[in-house]
Amino acid sequence: MADSHSERRRAQRAQRLAARPQTAPVEERRKSNFFAESWAELKKVEWPGQNQVIQGTVVVLIACLVVGVYLYLNDKVWQQVVSKVLLGQ
Repeated sequence: MADSHSERRRAQRAQRLAARPQTAPVEERRKSNFFAESWAELKKVEWPGQNQVIQGTVVVLIACLVVGVYLYLNDKVWQQVVSKVLLGQ
């Protein structure tokens, strides 16, 4: 009785497996899962508005200008110092 019961279960399992649609290879499932999860995360992002983008761009440009001027002036000062020390001028 136990033998016929296990054979019946195996047959039922085989039928269920055969009835299932063919699944994509593991790599394909991983890719689609990755894209689905990425899209879900992108939906959660609070994107900046146009004013925020403009304001952030202006801040970055001003910071670059300030740092650029500082480095230029620092370079000119050290250029004079090094030329006096090394060349004795």
